[in-house]
Amino acid sequence: MSVRRFVRGTVPWPALEAVAREVAERYGEESVRVEFLEADNWFSTPMVVDDRWFCKVVSAQNAFVHSLFTGMRNLGVFSAGEEGFFEPFDGPVEMAEHELEATRRMREAGLNVPEPVEAFEVEGLGVLVMEYLPEFETLDDLSRAEIEVRAPELFGALKTMHEHGLAHGDLRAENVLIHEDELYFIDATKVRERGGQETAGVERPAQAYDLACALAVLEPLIGAAAAVRAARERFETEELLAAREFLDFVAIRPDHDFDAAALRGELEGAASEGAPA
Repeated sequence: MSVRRFVRGTVPWPALEAVAREVAERYGEESVRVEFLEADNWFSTPMVVDDRWFCKVVSAQNAFVHSLFTGMRNLGVFSAGEEGFFEPFDGPVEMAEHELEATRRMREAGLNVPEPVEAFEVEGLGVLVMEYLPEFETLDDLSRAEIEVRAPELFGALKTMHEHGLAHGDLRAENVLIHEDELYFIDATKVRERGGQETAGVERPAQAYDLACALAVLEPLIGAAAAVRAARERFETEELLAAREFLDFVAIRPDHDFDAAALRGELEGAASEGAPA
């Protein structure tokens, strides 16, 4: 059994059957066919229903593990000299509702995401229902040449997200999909928002962290120089230097493996040139 599966835990079969019955009833089906996915996911049990809906089943253990991860992530943010901006969830239903709302907001901003359907509760479980994308590749499935072509598109989409006051919070290669030749985001996590209508949107350090994660994703795939060159097409030097401060934190995460020193050198070189992004 993988570490992720152990940490994620197992939802009892009767509870999963109850979820399937609820989905069938909500969408007017007498019965549904369910396929469980061995997805690389710490925080839910993913399943596909009738090849039409992608469902995440979130348990109390998932919510608890997320809170532990949130605490560790905030310690990492403190190490970068910023106040922690990751937020925990009150429970599994809130986790499902947050991802639904985050996906809706990204879609409204013009970003490609699976169509959000709804979130609801079944026997204490949070259930998120979204469009199922039957055929896709993750970013690291592509060839180096294809990734180099896609890199400016990734940074452009990230810039759009930030301009709309959003942050992804968990940008990894497996959370960037290519479906029908379009780039999609999935699995946004919860980051603190600034208070007040005039300051709507997430904290700028959360956006700098996003950028650092995107650079960390691309460095092992296309190299530090190409990654920074693509980022400079969309982001200003000041934004790149803010991302630099999070590289050491991102480097200690188990789901990122990249050359932080090489990226830091390329970012500092870009800053010394003083060229606009």
